[in-house]
Amino acid sequence: MIAQLLVPRHPVAEWTGWEERVRLMVRPRRYEHVLRVAELAAQIALANGLDDMRAYAAGILHDIARDLPDAELLRLAPPECEIDAGHPLALHGRAARVLLERWGYHDQVVLEAVEDHTTGPRGGNRVAACVYIADVSEPGRGVNADIRELALRDLNAALERAIVSKVTYLQGRGIPVHPRTLQAYHSLPFAAPRVQPPPRPPRL
Repeated sequence: MIAQLLVPRHPVAEWTGWEERVRLMVRPRRYEHVLRVAELAAQIALANGLDDMRAYAAGILHDIARDLPDAELLRLAPPECEIDAGHPLALHGRAARVLLERWGYHDQVVLEAVEDHTTGPRGGNRVAACVYIADVSEPGRGVNADIRELALRDLNAALERAIVSKVTYLQGRGIPVHPRTLQAYHSLPFAAPRVQPPPRPPRL
């Protein structure tokens, strides 16, 4: 089982404690989603030559703040923009990171993946990409199977498709896109400014 791969980095008793803490923090159906995300994130990481242990850990921890009341989310992660203030659920990634740091979890790669799973990975964290894709495409959601399958072959292409799909969907319906999601969008290779060809000389 994938979870057993965590043993070398996380002592069994310690990691069992983290999983139990997550189980107690979220609703039963949410915990089932958490397990599916963790397993899929590890599979995607393994298929792309990445750290499957960290991907599994981030998947387990990503929704630890998801079921907290709005007031608690706002307290843990003060709004950065109007979207945060109007929709505190958007804060649950940042709030989760704050909780984990307070509770003594210090793996920065995992913490970044947890924080960015709601808005998109920034800064080239490929473990975060695995978790973001797993979160939007795990089989229990019943959508995005194409992204899930693509991620097992080409992580970058799958991440592009996931982020572009989200931005296109929101913009097409006139829904504001979170600034962090736009940052992730503009960090994609295709979004970089392209060099324009020199102008043609005028005809004589």
